[in-house]
Amino acid sequence: MPLIDKINAKHARVGVIGLGYVGLPLVIEFCRAGFQVTGFDVDEKKIEALRRRESYIRHIDASVLRKEINGNFTPTSDFGLLARVDCILICVPTPLNRNREPDMRYVFNTGRTIARHLRRGQLVILESTTYPGTTDGDLREILEASGLKAGEDFHLAYSPEREDPNNQDFSLRTVPKVVGGLTPACLAAAAALYGHVVARTIAVSSPKVAEAAKLLENIYRSVNIALVNEMKICFDRMGIDVWEVIEAAATKPFGFQPFFPGPGLGGHCIPIDPFYLTWKAREYEFNTRFIELAGEINTSMPDYVVSKVLEALNEHGKHVKGSKILILGLAYKANVDDDRESPSYRLMEKLERLGAEVSYHDPCIPVIRPSREYARFAGRKSAPISKDFDLLLIATPHDEYRAIDFASLGVPVVDTRNIVRTKGEFLFRA
Repeated sequence: MPLIDKINAKHARVGVIGLGYVGLPLVIEFCRAGFQVTGFDVDEKKIEALRRRESYIRHIDASVLRKEINGNFTPTSDFGLLARVDCILICVPTPLNRNREPDMRYVFNTGRTIARHLRRGQLVILESTTYPGTTDGDLREILEASGLKAGEDFHLAYSPEREDPNNQDFSLRTVPKVVGGLTPACLAAAAALYGHVVARTIAVSSPKVAEAAKLLENIYRSVNIALVNEMKICFDRMGIDVWEVIEAAATKPFGFQPFFPGPGLGGHCIPIDPFYLTWKAREYEFNTRFIELAGEINTSMPDYVVSKVLEALNEHGKHVKGSKILILGLAYKANVDDDRESPSYRLMEKLERLGAEVSYHDPCIPVIRPSREYARFAGRKSAPISKDFDLLLIATPHDEYRAIDFASLGVPVVDTRNIVRTKGEFLFRA
């Protein structure tokens, strides 16, 4: 039976490589749609948790796993089982290296693994955010080392993930899915597959267009966040509240979309994706000056926040060295347990270098997990919010913090997220 017929009959077996914030929601949706799904990951802890139908992602409740994937799902670390599936979705990380250049190890190593088990008629789709030319260039070459030819012996496509963890308004199913195939047949197969789990697919002419579209989405956000971050610093010197300015400007019903400042960028997309394009653009002797300037502004925000911490301590007759500081929020966004690229880690690092004793509180992250960049923080536990600290630094706008009467603590508060609505001698905005 041709692959597209198997997909439409829901006889096609789906394999998802990488069971994190992108891969696990895909597993749930394909199981919910009636497909048999195999999930692949190198992390045995994730595999064991999924075998017990336990969730390791805070906003994905275990009850959803038990209801939606029971019987339809097999989690495994045995990549030899790739030969048994019909459609392979790659959802692995694409971070930056120490030089802020693309680190493609996870995608390319996954491609080599697939190549060892690739068979005729399969569909391979890359979802990881990357630079234009990855799918039909680098990944294609790796897969064709199998002796099979993309577009003839197997299908190849790119469809960027558009996950926004814990977004209550939009889910994987309701967000349109951009799809670019190597050939019209590749595109048709990929669009048919996603058509069973999303409300709408958006077909584009090539994988490169789909890759570029994903970068544009996140660069758009990066540039606009950099703009309001720069305006925040400028307005602060003028004695103007940037949050009030944004609120007023947002009343215009056309020509304006509000973006909000913060202590720096976090998550796996906005702090990273723009650099994938700036790196690739150099190959074409083009400098993406506007994008790089936005990156410089956003990455400098922790320094601005630290300067406001020093100012707040000084106003209350204290030195940063030896001061006890509690950072409120380790996650990069509100009400999730995702701490990837969180600016809170950079704030901890910078304040400790100045001699402060830094703790953190986060209702979503009770213990800091091991990471490549901040391994020395692993094992630290969330501390209770109290007046025993010399300063509180609000870095993440968790809902829990909005209900706290910070004024009653009598401790200086540096607020980077406009959480504290009442002004007073103890409040400092950053």
